[in-house]
Amino acid sequence: MIAKTVSFVAKSGTGKTTLLEKVIAELKQRGYRVGVIKHDAHRFEIDHPGKDSHRLTAAGADTMLIASPEKLALIKQHAEAPPVEELIATYFSDVDLILTEGFKKSGLPKIELHRAERSATLLCRGANHDPSLIAVASDEPLELDVPVLDLNDPARVADFVEKNIIHAVG
Repeated sequence: MIAKTVSFVAKSGTGKTTLLEKVIAELKQRGYRVGVIKHDAHRFEIDHPGKDSHRLTAAGADTMLIASPEKLALIKQHAEAPPVEELIATYFSDVDLILTEGFKKSGLPKIELHRAERSATLLCRGANHDPSLIAVASDEPLELDVPVLDLNDPARVADFVEKNIIHAVG
């Protein structure tokens, strides 16, 4: 287990990003430095044709970093997606907590989101039993072997993350 990391997983359309936005805001208000890694199973483009950075990457740069006084962006070409653990070790030493969105097949501690209207089944319980599941955030009561959090109460979800991830012993 990687310390101070938790992955929010769910079926598409369940509201992972929406909940994460609120949990991040809550944790920031409490004074934590928060990093986020979003898993994208599809190809995405962060650089745009016509921009100098895009031209340099298109010319063959394997790594291209653009920096300003406020932020930086790194574009790194690779043959296959690096393991999430490698991304964490390489890029997130300056934060108190890393939240990931997705990475449902990783061994990271997970909080699964569940909406009754979206699905009757869970990814991490039922047909599959993921031992890295530490909680479920649901909009309906569930009987599970892990805590069930109120999906519509991001402050309580942040409390759980703070207690069980940030301040976890061991």
